[in-house]
Amino acid sequence: MLSLIRLGAVVATVAMLPAGAWAQTQTFSDAQRQEIELIVKDYLLRHPEVLQEVVAELEKRQAAAESDRQKSAIAEYREALFNSKHQATLGNPQGDVTLVEFFDYNCGYCKRALADKLALLKSDPKLRLVLKEFPVLGPGSIEAAQVSIAARMQDPAGKKFTQFHEKLLTGRGQADRARALAVAKEVGFDMARIESDVKSAEVRQSLEEVMRMAEALGINGTPTYVLGESIIPGAIGESALRQQIEARRAVR
Repeated sequence: MLSLIRLGAVVATVAMLPAGAWAQTQTFSDAQRQEIELIVKDYLLRHPEVLQEVVAELEKRQAAAESDRQKSAIAEYREALFNSKHQATLGNPQGDVTLVEFFDYNCGYCKRALADKLALLKSDPKLRLVLKEFPVLGPGSIEAAQVSIAARMQDPAGKKFTQFHEKLLTGRGQADRARALAVAKEVGFDMARIESDVKSAEVRQSLEEVMRMAEALGINGTPTYVLGESIIPGAIGESALRQQIEARRAVR
């Protein structure tokens, strides 16, 4: 009979075999299989910590696999992620580090996170911030994103757009077409052109591009950041973002 120590190794190994592999490797009789099953059950009851070790190892492997998948997707969409013509760019256009943010104008976490990005841009003259309209919170969000893209089209330099972005994101209430247009008018955009551009192919293509990227990258919430080969979900705060940016800068 196997020793408990040896059996522990067997249990851990078997538990991590791919689906179907255990069945394919069995050459035991029914009686032998029943004996092994009883031994395994007894061992696990006596040493349940083995299951914790197996689960930890499984989670580690799953995390590594997900990281590899994300890196592959980022590599595939690198040009669209960091240099698309369908995007707004704030900060230093020639910055040595680019932080990409997927955001929604109706996202409460995005509203709170705005102060983090503004502080980073103010204190880090080498930071480049790319904004991706990702309207996932309903029809109002889609309408606001459409106006946002139309505003960006009218202001390649980004000065007016930055004002528009801040005012719309920090304003109270639901962001929708009416409110986005009111903010655009307040900032001083050509409203006739905004109304025309909202219906343009550029707006549609911009949103479609972001949706394709988000699906490929597994992004389903806002804010979500892409930095180098990493995807960072959630409003993690200015300090954590700064650490991530400096870590990225150190490996360039």
